[in-house]
Amino acid sequence: MRVFLTGLAVFMMQAPAAWATPGVLTIEALKERHQDEVTAHRAYAAYAERACAEGYPNIAHMFKSLAASEGVHAQNFRNLLTGLKVDVKSTILPESPEVGTTRDNLKHASGVERDEIDIEYPAILDRIESEGDQDAITSITYAWKAEQQHRELIVKINKAATRWFGLLVGRIEGGESHYHVCTVCGSTLDEPPGNQCPICAQPASNYREVVPFPRDACKAPPPRDDDW
Repeated sequence: MRVFLTGLAVFMMQAPAAWATPGVLTIEALKERHQDEVTAHRAYAAYAERACAEGYPNIAHMFKSLAASEGVHAQNFRNLLTGLKVDVKSTILPESPEVGTTRDNLKHASGVERDEIDIEYPAILDRIESEGDQDAITSITYAWKAEQQHRELIVKINKAATRWFGLLVGRIEGGESHYHVCTVCGSTLDEPPGNQCPICAQPASNYREVVPFPRDACKAPPPRDDDW
């Protein structure tokens, strides 16, 4: 009996963390993602307003579209948390985002997307894998892939954020812009897919075109190159 009890005690001391409440890591990850997506939604919406005020309607449209995508992610994570009986109201929401010039906002957004794609999302998925909540894994994976699309869209314009920012962005602003967001996963494309979403594989009918700012609302002339 003494041998049995001793062995049991050793086993209990070495019991893995998996003996903790199931889903703890997943819930924390979802709360973290929900908060970050709300932060991103608010930041991109503010960047869109600033770009419009500075006379860049197409960049404003892009930021408005990214804000819509982040809103889809935030709602998906909120729904999952609600399903897990977590009080989403207890999530600490961010203060108003800091907003710089459009040039600065592009650079900042590019850096944030890079960190999320290359560091944060892989670490989160690795952390929650052992708990096996497939719905959470799927939603986080959807958001991760959508963020990769965001980076591609930002990079196209961010290349202009150089000494010749005004000149190159002027070319970007020369035509119309179109952005479409999947209401299921937040996929963001400059034109809708043919049959199904490339991320969630749901019908393309789930995409909604993001309405741009009225061009007459973004009248401020772009600054000259020597203003930067």
